[in-house]
Amino acid sequence: MPTEVARLARQPRGSSRAPRRAGPAALVRGVAACLALLSLWPAIGLAQRTAERGAVSPRLAAPAAPPEPEVRVARWHYPGGGDWYANPSSLPNWLREFTARTGIPAAREEVVVTLGSEDLYRYPLLYATGHGRIALDDRETEALRRWLQAGGMLWVDDNYGLDRSFRELAARLFPDTPLARLGSDHAIYHAYYDLPGLPKIHEHDGEPAQGFGVTRQGRLLVLYTWSSDIGDGLEDPDVHGDPALVREAAARMAVNVLVYALTHP
Repeated sequence: MPTEVARLARQPRGSSRAPRRAGPAALVRGVAACLALLSLWPAIGLAQRTAERGAVSPRLAAPAAPPEPEVRVARWHYPGGGDWYANPSSLPNWLREFTARTGIPAAREEVVVTLGSEDLYRYPLLYATGHGRIALDDRETEALRRWLQAGGMLWVDDNYGLDRSFRELAARLFPDTPLARLGSDHAIYHAYYDLPGLPKIHEHDGEPAQGFGVTRQGRLLVLYTWSSDIGDGLEDPDVHGDPALVREAAARMAVNVLVYALTHP
């Protein structure tokens, strides 16, 4: 059993060593910030697309659509030929666990978006996984960069095969801010549960699980989890046959990611 998973197993929920949880007030503020951002982002995205066309759109004067009354995470349908749809049960399970553990309402189903989706700016967190290749042209890279700079956060969870193409993309996104390893003291590992670091879910090549990030002006724009495979651990139990402790470790990390995204807009 991986060391970090074993350590999690020794943390009973009700004891003094139970996972540290963010205060309710912090979570409420985070959700309020998230919903406020969701209400503004459609107009932001429309303004940016209109500016690209060099035209003025009368729709900019229209009021923004009211925010949806629940937290949503969008799965990124990325180009390049990779199986962006991998682990189909992981995201719904993640959202269900998030609500059960935090009490914050979340959608029951995932939403799928592309970088050209009209509603891209409704979602402050994009989730991507798969085994293949991510390939963006210059226009798509710029669209992703703008979305990140506007307040978005991208989580790419390598499902064994994305590593090379994603690292190339990350280098193009922010050439002056390379992916950097996140230490065990990073806030994302302590946003809701107090974790010793990124849990190791599947063996892959036997390398230790590692979390990387692109951080600019103190904000984590990109989270990249490698040699871990959190998405596999979130799948229905009969898909991979992972032990309960391994699936619990994956769920805790996923909850941390979403809480972090909501409280660090």
